[in-house]
Amino acid sequence: MALSATIFKATLSVADMDRAYYADHALTLARHPSETDERMMVRLLAFALHASEQLQFTRGLCVDDEPDLWEKDLSDRILLWIEAGLPDERRIRKACARAERVVIYAYGGHQAELWWQRTAPDLKRFANLEVVNLSRAATQALAGLADRGMALQCTVQESQIWLSDEKTTVLVEPQIWRPVQ
Repeated sequence: MALSATIFKATLSVADMDRAYYADHALTLARHPSETDERMMVRLLAFALHASEQLQFTRGLCVDDEPDLWEKDLSDRILLWIEAGLPDERRIRKACARAERVVIYAYGGHQAELWWQRTAPDLKRFANLEVVNLSRAATQALAGLADRGMALQCTVQESQIWLSDEKTTVLVEPQIWRPVQ
């Protein structure tokens, strides 16, 4: 018998002063049985950083040709493709060909650094690609916020991110490994 996804509900209040975006979102996240709380919370953080009415979670790990999140226009063109983790070069190439903009949120500490050293030379030709690294300490702290019913506030100012619930605040300072060209 196949294991089913675990459903998490989140109310997320976003105050992104860098983008002048302020909104509340009621989100449902399906955590695949093979997904960790850390990865799920990286997906939630990515949502907060790119929040819009059109941004949505996809079927993610269950489907090979979909990212973790995407934003499409009314004609079904992919405006934004977001991946969490360390995708292989073939997947990145496919994403860059299909979407106007691709953002990868890499995490995993030393493993992410090794992935970047190995993958970076092959990514130079993709002008629509951005790669952001999240520190191991930050993503593990984010995992501590995971709960089946979350009420979270996200504040973004000068590229610093504070994600908090009623008890804990996590500071995330992303490192841009590769900005969009």
